[in-house]
Amino acid sequence: MRKFVLLATAAGIASAAMALPASAHRAHNSATRAMLEVRKGKLGRYIVNGKGLTLYLFEKDRNGKSACYGTCAKVWSPLVTSGKPAAGAGVAASKIGTTKRKDGSLQATYAGHPLYRYDDDHKAGQTEGEGSKAFGAEWYVVAPSGKKIDKS
Repeated sequence: MRKFVLLATAAGIASAAMALPASAHRAHNSATRAMLEVRKGKLGRYIVNGKGLTLYLFEKDRNGKSACYGTCAKVWSPLVTSGKPAAGAGVAASKIGTTKRKDGSLQATYAGHPLYRYDDDHKAGQTEGEGSKAFGAEWYVVAPSGKKIDKS
């Protein structure tokens, strides 16, 4: 019986210890400072994140505030950042900013447009979301000027 109690206690401690990394992982997984860069591809020159993934604007956004939450934000991931994003080559630092989301997190903006990544763009250079109409408005790749690229 004593061995069973010790094993049960050890299992309980191990379970509790395993729960700690999950919460620690969530804390560690918090936003880092985003990087904006310029990439040249089939649509011309456009804004990408630090991994080279294409960034989009959503025409339903108003006054620099995101209109994409819930299911929309699962398909079109907001570019969340811990502070003002860094400007890579070709990006106008004066056009970079942030906007506060409903949950209090900061979303990167460029020329006043909140920025998003499309879930069907899996590697650098893909622009599958260009010209899409979803969640009540159209989505466009962002040019270094801050304007949409409309090649649809």
